[in-house]
Amino acid sequence: MTATALATSPTPLRPLPTPTPEVIYPDSDGKPMADNTRQFDYIVMIEGGLAALFADRPDVFVAGDLLWYPVEGNPAICAAPDAMVVFGRPPGYRGSYIQHREAGIAPQVVFEVLSPCNSRKEMNRKLKFYEQYGIQEYYEYDPDHGVLKGWQRRAGVFQPILPMEGWISPLLGIRFSLEGTDLVLYRPDGRRFETFVELEQRAEMQRRHAEAESRRAERERQRAETERRQGHEEGLQQGLQQALDRLIASGIDPDQARRLLGLA
Repeated sequence: MTATALATSPTPLRPLPTPTPEVIYPDSDGKPMADNTRQFDYIVMIEGGLAALFADRPDVFVAGDLLWYPVEGNPAICAAPDAMVVFGRPPGYRGSYIQHREAGIAPQVVFEVLSPCNSRKEMNRKLKFYEQYGIQEYYEYDPDHGVLKGWQRRAGVFQPILPMEGWISPLLGIRFSLEGTDLVLYRPDGRRFETFVELEQRAEMQRRHAEAESRRAERERQRAETERRQGHEEGLQQGLQQALDRLIASGIDPDQARRLLGLA
């Protein structure tokens, strides 16, 4: 083969690289948030109370029933805690919490509120999942039986929190209590977490109290104004009487003195 032929021979084609398929992290697992109204009310109270507690913190993300993907590239590994708190991440919208896109920061605190369909086997799996993937504090409440449990990471593993009554979360600063079978959570300032109904009822009571105080203040203002006017009139009458007495004492006829003072 000549040199010219070699120069014009076609360059062998190289196969194009196969594109890496995009990993999809679904925003829903198709499961309901709650199985009954009692469970739903507690989930909303806990998530809402935590969101309100950290509302002024630009570095705390709070969510309820949000899918969390702890392992990059493996969307099959996921959980959707009833409520979770992430310190070190900003609040805002997420379709799901994809940990490797969140500076690798795992949620530190999660809550689960049980429904009658949650088996002990299922809850044990959740406990192990949260322990494996870095949760620092895990709280579990069964509203149907009034049972409250908690675990805290110590030396790398979950240890039960005993007792839970009166326990104050080191990360959240909230205090846990049971009133009968009802879960009650207290903010660091002593205020209770409240449901939307309780918040609305308290706001209505405060509105009515403010209106009553406004009416009372208006009555006091009117009473003071009436007393001021009465005092002014009494002072004026007293002054006129003293002037009349002086005119009469000076020898002026009483009727003339009254006419001079405009009293006749």
